[in-house]
Amino acid sequence: MGTKFKAVVVSLFLSSLLFPLVFSASTDGLLRIGLKKMTLDPNNRLAARLESREGESLRASIRKYHLRGNLGDSDTDIVALKNYMDAQYFGEIGIGTPPQKFTVIFDTGSSNLWVPSSKCYFSVACYFHSKYKSGQSSTYKKNGKSAEIHYGTGAISGFFSQDHVKIGDLVVKNQEFIEASREPSVTFLVAKFDGILGLGFQEISVGNAVPVWYNMVKQGLVKEPVFSFWFNRNAEEEEGGEIVFGGVDPNHYKGEHTYVPVTQKGYWQFDMGDVLVGGTSTGFCSGGCSAIADSGTSLLAGPTTIITQINRDIGASGVVSQECKTVVSQYGETILDLLLAESQPKKICSQIGLCTFDGTRGVSMGIESVVDEKNGGKSSGGLRDPMCSACEMTVVWMQNQLKQNQTQERILSYINELCERLPSPMGESAVDCNSLSSMPNVSFTIGGQVFDLSPEHYVLKVGEGPATQCISGFTALDVPPPRGPLWILGDVFMGRYHTVFDYGNQRIGFAEAA
Repeated sequence: MGTKFKAVVVSLFLSSLLFPLVFSASTDGLLRIGLKKMTLDPNNRLAARLESREGESLRASIRKYHLRGNLGDSDTDIVALKNYMDAQYFGEIGIGTPPQKFTVIFDTGSSNLWVPSSKCYFSVACYFHSKYKSGQSSTYKKNGKSAEIHYGTGAISGFFSQDHVKIGDLVVKNQEFIEASREPSVTFLVAKFDGILGLGFQEISVGNAVPVWYNMVKQGLVKEPVFSFWFNRNAEEEEGGEIVFGGVDPNHYKGEHTYVPVTQKGYWQFDMGDVLVGGTSTGFCSGGCSAIADSGTSLLAGPTTIITQINRDIGASGVVSQECKTVVSQYGETILDLLLAESQPKKICSQIGLCTFDGTRGVSMGIESVVDEKNGGKSSGGLRDPMCSACEMTVVWMQNQLKQNQTQERILSYINELCERLPSPMGESAVDCNSLSSMPNVSFTIGGQVFDLSPEHYVLKVGEGPATQCISGFTALDVPPPRGPLWILGDVFMGRYHTVFDYGNQRIGFAEAA
């Protein structure tokens, strides 16, 4: 995995234990659990990001974590979520009989359930988290099949087991899950979560294990094959949000949902239309793009080319990319001439010698593209050097400027400015907290509807008072064809728009969050 980035704000961990839960009854027959928020500890930071092997091209920089909750006592189940600086949400489950409690991430970008095992002897991380003890459960069934999930900063490995899983008052029987016997990554050492509960499709499940959600539906535990997320993005309020299993809560959204079909099972993937800044098309997705809705990603991730342009337009600044500026200074005029001569844009970088062309896209000189048999022999993208990537970004930017009839001098100046807006290697792009009122909206077209994000929605704040820092919610992630380019609409987007995952009808719905 070549992408290396994270944002400061979403790398913060909880610094103390959970406050007591507050139980409250409701008229719809659901048991709701209110959670209190904790004080920000800016000195306690996430050590690394999670990236699974199955989704290593898709696991955007930062994870969002779900906090302790409980579920309803009817056919619709609710997990209350704790919001920590709009970046971390955890929930609680139980495994075994009697239930052993674990704090997990509810992640629509993966599909396995895993928790630490009592047989984890040699990883320090296991000593700081709850561990599953099979000998203390009367419903445990041995499986023993080995399992391994790779991350950008390490891996977890262990073996499959089978037991009952309790989510609130619902009990999923005979659920296959992974007992992690090794957690070498520092990520898990400092994490407040014990494990992950994936809500993606079985197609990306390690070991082809049946996901928890599938069994909830199969065993008739939910009224409808639907679950929905509501994230409370107001950091001043105690309530963090809810995940509702079996339906939707009308109090969580306004108006009607716009639904789009799932185009590729695995992740919750769908087709997205144009991306606009200040109401003006960026031109990048005018012909359509693919996107996924991922509750496990805090920010909103997209291709470096357009994310850099968005961060430039909102006034965010990153680290200067010397490769980008070198391409502009040495090849800028040549690229412009080739575009004006109506050369094929995808071949320009190979024509000037910075990339080779594999028939569909440019790839780095001397580095062959990888052919994945699972993709029918299509290129799944090889390693790419910075000059090749910078060239392809430059071509796209110049194309957009030529469409606006800009002069050569203006275009080269603009591209140099974009180079300076490229994010740092860790993906951080800062904005002036005093400029929020003058920043443009950034909008995404889904199902023919335009979904706006205002600066208040896409800028995350760290700290308080004079020490407050503001971070752009847009981060770069380049997913190669055939899967990419791909957008990941994480919690920056899902916090603004209530999201329905309709498993029964294979579709996703978005409506303004209430």
